[in-house]
Amino acid sequence: MKTICVTKPGDLEIIDTPIPQPKPYQALVKTEIACICNNTDSELVSGHFPGMENAFPFALGHESIGKVVEVGDKAKNFKVGERAISGLVFDDELNTDGLQSGWGGFCEYVLINDHESMVDDSVNDEKNGWVEVFEIQTTVSDSISAHDGVLLCTWREVLGAFRDFHLKPGDNVLIYGGGPVGLSFVKLGRLFGLGWIGLVDRHNEKKDLAIQFGANETFDREDEGLNALADKPTDGKLDAVIDAVGKPEIIKQSLPLIKRGGSVCVYGFYAGLKEFVVHNSLADFNYNIFVHQWPTRLYEKESQPILCKWIEEGKLNGSEFTSHRFDINDISDALKTVQERKVIKAILNYI
Repeated sequence: MKTICVTKPGDLEIIDTPIPQPKPYQALVKTEIACICNNTDSELVSGHFPGMENAFPFALGHESIGKVVEVGDKAKNFKVGERAISGLVFDDELNTDGLQSGWGGFCEYVLINDHESMVDDSVNDEKNGWVEVFEIQTTVSDSISAHDGVLLCTWREVLGAFRDFHLKPGDNVLIYGGGPVGLSFVKLGRLFGLGWIGLVDRHNEKKDLAIQFGANETFDREDEGLNALADKPTDGKLDAVIDAVGKPEIIKQSLPLIKRGGSVCVYGFYAGLKEFVVHNSLADFNYNIFVHQWPTRLYEKESQPILCKWIEEGKLNGSEFTSHRFDINDISDALKTVQERKVIKAILNYI
C-alpha cells in the first residue's frame, strides 16, 4: 500500500508497505480522503513536534476517512462497507523495519479499534494495546459525505474544547487566529449559541471568512478596536479569549480584555516551551487560564452526533473550509502550500 513517509526533516516520500492485518478488535479501512493538520503535520515534518524530533523515518497523518473492508472477529460495532474516521497505523502494524509511526493516518489502508467491545470484554488497558485515541475511532452515517466527514476530525476536537474551556451560550468571545481551528471556533461558536464573536488575524481573506461564518467583528493584532475592548469597564469586557495560534504573548494581550472571572483559553501546544509568563497585574483580580494541549476524548466523541446533525441540517459544510485539493501523489506540494499559510484546509484524494 502507499504510505506517506517523512524520511528526514522536510523530506517526504511515498513508499510501499504491507497492508496491515486487523487484530480481533480492529477493522481495516481503505482511505478515501485525508486532511493535512496544518499545525501538527507541519511540526512533525519539520522535526519540531515534541517527542518526535528524532523519530525519522515515520509514517505521517492522523485525519482521514474511508470505508471498512475487513473486520476482526471480536469487533462487534463495525461492518464492511461502513464509513469510518480517525484510522491510524502504529509501529508494529506497519510491518516495515526501521519505519516508525507518526500515527500513519495517511496510509492507503488504516486500522480502527472497537473501543466499546474492548470495554465490554474488559481488555481496554495498556497490556492489551488499548490507547485513549481508540475512543474516537468511530463510524459515520451514510448520510455524511466523505468530504464532510473528514472535517469531523477537526470539528470534534474544537467543539469538545468548548467544554474544556467552560464556554456557555451567550458568552462574548474573541478568537486569535484565522486558521482552520480559529475559524472552526467561529462557525461552531455561532451554532453553539455564543454571543458576540470577534476574530484577530492579519489576512483579509480569513477575516472575510470569519464574518461569513458568523463573527461580529474582525481585527488586526494592533487594531485600535482591541484597545477599546481593554478600556471597557469590567462588566463590558469579554467572557473569554481563545488563542488558536499558540503564541505565549497572546496571553499577555488577552488579560486586559477579559472581565473579572473571565478566561484565557489556549488551544494547542507551545512547541518546545517548558514555561510561560503570566502578567498577573494586567488582569482584573480573578481570572482563569485553560490550556488545551490534548483533547478530552470523551468530549470529542460526544460532540460527533451534534456535528453530524448540523451537517445533515445543512448548517455545517466541509466545502466552506476546504480551500485546496490535492491528489495523494502530490503530498509534497500540498504540505508546501500549507506551510506557506495559503490553506484553510487541504484535502488529499485517494480515489
